[in-house]
Amino acid sequence: MSVEFKDYYATLGVAREAGEEEIKKAFRTLARKYHPDVAKDKKTAEEKFKAINEANEVLSDPAKRRKYDDLGANWRDEGRFQSSADRQSRGSSGGPNGHSQEFHFGGTGFSDFFEQFFSGGRRYGFPQDGHGSGDGNRSDEGRARRGSDIEGDILVTLGEAMRGATRAISMQLANPRTGLVETRTFQVRIPPGATDGKRIRVPGQGEPGPGGGAAGDLYLRVRHATHPDFHTREADLYHELEVAPWEAVLGAELAVPTLDGSVKLRLPPGTGNGQQLRVRGRGLPKGKSGERGDFHAIVTVLLPTKLSDEERAQWETLRGISTFNPRTTPSA
Repeated sequence: MSVEFKDYYATLGVAREAGEEEIKKAFRTLARKYHPDVAKDKKTAEEKFKAINEANEVLSDPAKRRKYDDLGANWRDEGRFQSSADRQSRGSSGGPNGHSQEFHFGGTGFSDFFEQFFSGGRRYGFPQDGHGSGDGNRSDEGRARRGSDIEGDILVTLGEAMRGATRAISMQLANPRTGLVETRTFQVRIPPGATDGKRIRVPGQGEPGPGGGAAGDLYLRVRHATHPDFHTREADLYHELEVAPWEAVLGAELAVPTLDGSVKLRLPPGTGNGQQLRVRGRGLPKGKSGERGDFHAIVTVLLPTKLSDEERAQWETLRGISTFNPRTTPSA
């Protein structure tokens, strides 16, 4: 089961020397263009959106980016220098009788390259509660034992987290006895309100049980796809609301997007940079109760960078008549 190298810099269209802000800008531009909710060709856009998210996941994280840059042209040799414990966390495990067992997923939204090097604590084939099959104890040969559980990641868009979805997942595993690659395909239900980090249990889709024993389970850990306009904390939804200086000073009524339509927010006069405005019940669903998290608009005051002659004259007039001095400490 070969793994294809992913050029994350090419995916985002940035140079290897690109800074944090340049990577963020490139991601947001591409994510808005290819987001499945707005793109006309949804199938092509969905695949492109997943690739953009994966590239951003690595390049926006300093530790993962350093690791990616260190892999370089010798990325295929990386696995030769890992300890057995480290190899287990990257996609192989001790299978029955101590044989190595590898797993590759399809339909999770992540490439095999990402899963092998950047999955962040994924465990494959680890024995659970003493029932796993990877202990290599010869005295147990022939006895029916439960197979090990398998854990992986699944990329979930915020739209899927809002409404729920069903995903076709495939899993390839190399049979340690025959050496043949076996492929399973099954449906996984992503429940409405699937929060980042939530584990979805898929019974019986783990490692086969030796000696005719029951198969282990598959656990898929939800990873929210990075959205160009929102991020989440548990069931709460957050949006960076960019406002003009005069809107922050004078106040304004603004239409603000959410995952299920826009809402009108009143920006109070004198709103400061970083202040949060909350709308109750416009976040993600909270389980089966029907209750929802909250929506938070985080105010970011943007300054104009290009001024016409008339605009510059108005700003200079304001400077001349204003009594406001941000460096004056109010008296007690």
